[in-house]
Amino acid sequence: MKSRTRMVSQLPVDTGRSGWEAISQRHQPKVSLTENITADWLIIGAGFAGLSAARRLSQLCPGDKIVVVDACEVATGPAGRNSGFMIDVPHSLSTGEYAGSGADETLMEIRLNRHAISFARSAAEEYGMSALTFNPCGKINASATENGLRHNRHYAESLSKIGEKFTRYDRQQIKEITGSDYFHDGLYTPGAVIIQPAQYIRDLAAGLQNNITLYEHSPVTELTQQGNCWRAKTPHGSVSAPKVILGVNGHVEDFGFYRGRLMHIFTYASMTRAYRDNSRFHSSSGAESWALLPADPMGATLRKLTCQNGDSRIVIRTRFTYDPGKTISSKRLQAVAAEQRLSMDVRFPELKQLPFEFSWAGRLCLSRNSVPAFGEVDHNLFSACCENGLGTVKSTLAGMMVAEMATGTRSELLGKYQHQAAPKRLPPKPLAWCGINSYIHWQEHRAGAER
Repeated sequence: MKSRTRMVSQLPVDTGRSGWEAISQRHQPKVSLTENITADWLIIGAGFAGLSAARRLSQLCPGDKIVVVDACEVATGPAGRNSGFMIDVPHSLSTGEYAGSGADETLMEIRLNRHAISFARSAAEEYGMSALTFNPCGKINASATENGLRHNRHYAESLSKIGEKFTRYDRQQIKEITGSDYFHDGLYTPGAVIIQPAQYIRDLAAGLQNNITLYEHSPVTELTQQGNCWRAKTPHGSVSAPKVILGVNGHVEDFGFYRGRLMHIFTYASMTRAYRDNSRFHSSSGAESWALLPADPMGATLRKLTCQNGDSRIVIRTRFTYDPGKTISSKRLQAVAAEQRLSMDVRFPELKQLPFEFSWAGRLCLSRNSVPAFGEVDHNLFSACCENGLGTVKSTLAGMMVAEMATGTRSELLGKYQHQAAPKRLPPKPLAWCGINSYIHWQEHRAGAER
């Protein structure tokens, strides 16, 4: 078989330090690849997809040598930058509504999401993750406008039709939870898990250390097929393996796959400085911890977390931007952080003197038809990418499923999952730029005070 080389056209760039990563702890030393090695399996990317694939492979192929490489340090990339919601019920970012489409499709989506959550739960139990890292407490969709109230009513109707449990909270109940009188109502669903995303990823990597070999700061710059083997070159070494899994989300395009089919979206977050329970900020921020999603998908996501030492922090996530170059500037990040300060102040006026300590941007990858970039893209080269804005659950699921596909393991859920349409092609670049940005701006304008 003739040798073929794929040059990786772009490496990941992340702007701002994630607060989740900054307050998380590592449990293993950092090791970079500095030699030429061989393995039975190579996984590129140590996020939710890559590490979930590694764990599933270790279950299916005990004794196989599994090598995972990542361009950065574990939890400093997108996996450690998200809002930390593992959501079981429908939650589409691209449609402007959370409610699913047909009942059969919605029920299958819920079943797949819960399969991924169960896998994550078993990992959390096996590796001794604390409730601060993995908390199956459910989540609340909170409204702040009449439009948000309408979203929650519609969502409740959709959940009722398929027999899903939920609880409605009135204005006073939401105020008791959050300490803020900004919100109109809430819709609680019990199946979501709230995680500290960076700590979860670091604990998962540490828990797998007896089953895999992990190399950080080891970006793949070339991927070459040589006979029945793939050779991945890094700046100071290489890995040769007969089977390779790509868990690189939107950067799968830089390996030459799904080009012109993926939308690269950034979202933004800020985390406050820590404060104590006995501080003047405590009574203004409600219960010990809470997690709110916006009733309108384009609104602000908010979380309050309390750490083991008693420190509390609030995290706000707002704004979406379309950036096909997969990078954003520090200037942009600072401008969005200033907007987030205003959003925080209107919700929690008593916290105006509580500064942000961390602000960061995070990369999402969406397809026009909300499907993953999944499957065998070349001989024994597999993709588990494009999480459609729900990286914690969808990437966990993709990692599990790709491991089963690559090992020839048959399952009913794999059969359902892999027979999805391919990501639809985007319009030509100028049209895509105008169309996607216009849609985002319109949706954000419509969200109004939900932001």
